[in-house]
Amino acid sequence: MRILITNDDGINAPGLAVLEEIALGIAGPQGEVWTVAPAFEQSGVGHCISYTHPMMIARLGPRRYAAEGSPADCVLAGIYDVLQGARPDLVLSGVNRGNNAGENVLYSGTVGGAMEAALQGLPAIALSQFMGPQTDELDDPFEAARVHGPGLVRRLLDRAHWDSTDYRIFYNVNFPPCAAAAVRGTRVAAQGYRTETFFGVEPHISPSGRKFLWITGGPQHSPTAPGTDVTVNLEGYISVTPMRADLTAHDLLADLGARLA
Repeated sequence: MRILITNDDGINAPGLAVLEEIALGIAGPQGEVWTVAPAFEQSGVGHCISYTHPMMIARLGPRRYAAEGSPADCVLAGIYDVLQGARPDLVLSGVNRGNNAGENVLYSGTVGGAMEAALQGLPAIALSQFMGPQTDELDDPFEAARVHGPGLVRRLLDRAHWDSTDYRIFYNVNFPPCAAAAVRGTRVAAQGYRTETFFGVEPHISPSGRKFLWITGGPQHSPTAPGTDVTVNLEGYISVTPMRADLTAHDLLADLGARLA
């Protein structure tokens, strides 16, 4: 099996090393794992691509490249430049430091990388490690992902739905903020919404007198609706959310058509 991996935390991120370990186990001794990851951190860039300017790419070692672009850029670079069109059998994005559940999904570069792979017609999985007080006490805060990731990816490959529709399925996985031994299992969960968590800005004045704005986030441990991703993560379960890039509100199409007729 040929696997392409990327992330949004950057080529030197510890979570990428965890993902490489997972991918090597999945690919097997006869397989190939190719890494194309951002040269610098790209958290929060979503599904953006470097459409208006070129990006530099550098070979760092065998099957290992860094690109000055987003995770979606890296997927494109991996497919069309690094692999020279020899398409991978699977694209894995992560393991992100922090959750990509709830509303975070819409901002996540990790999810954006998997989404681009799906738009390219490839099986793709985004993986993230929810962080919290329990993981802060661990020698390896990625322990849950490291231990449970290989088995979960194998189960998804063997048992999950993989279609070939226009907006094909990809999967968003979040590991709970606890030790590997404390993980209670896996739950298929819808994307939730933290009603009190919003991004904002905080102004600061630099020593030169110029005004700068820092983006601020909200509480990450506020639960979402029962059975949705953030809540099951906080209950100690791995969440698996099937996703598509189609943003249409299909439930409103007929009603809106009638209202506008």
